[in-house]
Amino acid sequence: MEKKIDIEIKPEVAQGRYANLAIITHSSSEFILDFAQNMPGMPKMQVGSRIIMTPEHAKRLLGALTENIRKYESQFGEIRLPMNPMMMPPLKPDAEA
Repeated sequence: MEKKIDIEIKPEVAQGRYANLAIITHSSSEFILDFAQNMPGMPKMQVGSRIIMTPEHAKRLLGALTENIRKYESQFGEIRLPMNPMMMPPLKPDAEA
């Protein structure tokens, strides 16, 4: 049996915040996700939102994002990432985050 969750969202939160950069750090007890805007001509990036969660919730978020990306791509096609090295940090297999 699925449990229903009643969620309320305030109008100022419902408007959302634009982010085109996420910085993820962690300790043994929490993951910290900073969402920022990297805009041309701006001297500094500004963090608009910070989310702090437990490692367990971070793993649940990873699963939910993976599933939603799979659904999105099955409906709209593959999401292609730019190959510009300035757009993405290099991937390091077997490296700790």
